[in-house]
Amino acid sequence: MKRSKFWLAIMMMFTLIFAVACSSDNSTTNNSEGTGNTDSDEQVEIEFWTMQLSPTFDDYINGVIADFEEENPNVKVKWVDVPWGDMETKILTSVASKTAPDVANLNPQFAAKLAELDALVNMDEMVPDDVRSQYFEGVWASNTFDGKTFGIPWYLSSQVTMYNTDIFKEAGLDPEEAPSTFEELKTVAEQIKEKTGKYAFFPALDGSHLMESMVMMGVDLTNEEMTKATFNTAEGKEAFQFFVDLYEDGNIPREVLTEGHSKAVDLYQAGEIAILASGPQFLTIVEENAPNVLKATKTAPIITGKTNKKNVAAMNLVVPKQSEHQKAAVDFSIFMTNAENQVEFDKLTAILPSIETALDDPFFNELPEDATPIDEARIVSASQLKDSEVLIPPMSNFEDLRTAMNEALHAAMLGQMTVEEALAQAEAKWNEILAQ
Repeated sequence: MKRSKFWLAIMMMFTLIFAVACSSDNSTTNNSEGTGNTDSDEQVEIEFWTMQLSPTFDDYINGVIADFEEENPNVKVKWVDVPWGDMETKILTSVASKTAPDVANLNPQFAAKLAELDALVNMDEMVPDDVRSQYFEGVWASNTFDGKTFGIPWYLSSQVTMYNTDIFKEAGLDPEEAPSTFEELKTVAEQIKEKTGKYAFFPALDGSHLMESMVMMGVDLTNEEMTKATFNTAEGKEAFQFFVDLYEDGNIPREVLTEGHSKAVDLYQAGEIAILASGPQFLTIVEENAPNVLKATKTAPIITGKTNKKNVAAMNLVVPKQSEHQKAAVDFSIFMTNAENQVEFDKLTAILPSIETALDDPFFNELPEDATPIDEARIVSASQLKDSEVLIPPMSNFEDLRTAMNEALHAAMLGQMTVEEALAQAEAKWNEILAQ
């Protein structure tokens, strides 16, 4: 049970939204490999906060810290691991009391709230061009707000389509062919429900999942300046109609209106849905709780729309401006995220690196002998990483925007509004929020 709870917590780090918020240092790092020996002999200590990585990754984190301290003998790193549910409160308190950590592990949406308050170091000034170019371009861009880069990408999760071949066979579907588009998914959902009485999938509408799906379907959420909603279009109507039709026709569970991604995982491992669209890391839970379902699982690229866009979830490292040792903090962040250290981390758990050359390691492109479904999922996930991006950029008042969109779709699914009325309501609320 402890293992299940840990994995559920660490997976949620890719979708949870956190929040926060000040002196500046324009010094730059000077090492393309990210070791960045500090220029001063002054002895300093930096504090590094992570989210729910201890005790599982104690040996790894402590090992990287020891390596950094050996290369930078004047710098000591104090590691503090924070439960994911406490991060918002703890970092808010630390900023208010001027005791913020020197380096913090956050997701882009939450970090953007700090960036909006000008509370984070600008990595465009701190990280050399030759180091910056090593990270996936689309992922690096996800840490940009108001033209400034507020964080360094660390570990990633790229969604794939994991499906139960036993249910596919029962429904008369080819177990070697998973749907690749939303249009194909709708057809598969109808056939699985008709032939088996089960559901094809559980569309998670919590977090940013709905908006990500809309973007993949060709919907532009806002104008370039993020000052006006632009989704009340034919594409937006088509996206809303997709979910409304599935719900009204009984081809997705009723619980989609009240529960989210964790419910999809539960239903998949219970053998009640055929497809799980998620990061491969969730197969670790399936392996523990439902080995027969894992055995029947195959993996295909993520289901997408006409744009062929694929989403990736990112976690990053940020340096608050409050830090008195910004250069050492940035040096450490680069060291922690260099290719060698990321590959080592990725081999311990089902995550992916943010450094492009790290994918050259055979671990990401060669199946081992006696490969498991988890191995297969890792290879598929890594193979699409170069074509993936963070589809929902950092946005002001993100939670309010997300809620307005979800409430509008729910009203349409329940028949309380037409699709047109729901889109108009969401558009009005978005414009009001974006104008703040």
